[in-house]
Amino acid sequence: MKVLALWGVLLASLCAHAEDRVAGARKHQTAALVQSFRDAGLSWPPEELYLRAFKVERELEVWAGPRGKPLVKVRTFPICAASGDVGPKRAQGDEQVPEGFYTVDLFNPWSAFHLSMRVSYPNALDRKLGTAKPGGDIYIHGNCVSIGCLAIEDGPIEALYVLVTEARARMGRDVPVHIFPRRLDAAGLAALDALPGVTDARRAFWRGLEPGYRLFEEQRRPPRVKVDAKATAYVVTPALPAR
Repeated sequence: MKVLALWGVLLASLCAHAEDRVAGARKHQTAALVQSFRDAGLSWPPEELYLRAFKVERELEVWAGPRGKPLVKVRTFPICAASGDVGPKRAQGDEQVPEGFYTVDLFNPWSAFHLSMRVSYPNALDRKLGTAKPGGDIYIHGNCVSIGCLAIEDGPIEALYVLVTEARARMGRDVPVHIFPRRLDAAGLAALDALPGVTDARRAFWRGLEPGYRLFEEQRRPPRVKVDAKATAYVVTPALPAR
């Protein structure tokens, strides 16, 4: 009974600490976020939110807007740590940051890296193309260290955490996050093709990501993404027209 009582006290203390950390983030970051949205001509909290990250450029972009309308870029956060190199994550322990189409599906206020948000890796394509153990627990977090995660500084992760939690509550669904090796315009694809030792399979994978990059550039709307019936490739189509 004493052990259970001590565990209860410890758990209550941890929960209180996590609540304090999130409450502190809201206190410190909300006013600046509201102003960022006002400067972009948007209301707060966002009706729709979309994140996309670029490994070579070390940038994580935040796009927002009214539901079903073209999105506006609100913030760009520098990525201060991202282990590995360009190319998808295929195995547990390879220290690669994934590339592909995901969502933020879990929030961790107890994170050892200040605050963190989990990326929904592995998806169906990752499981098909990866090893028997593709790995997991990929997060966007603070603290500027990475073993397969995207790290931004502690102040920015507070802002992003508040932003994504507010958006998810209003959207009623997970926030999409698309991770690219780099900007996939013609110059970006040519630079990837020119990398030493790049394989045809890797080139094909990157060209499977390109429609997701291009359609957003054209429409400023996150495209619809699914994995084909054989789980061998992404199927990317334009966003549905606004109703």
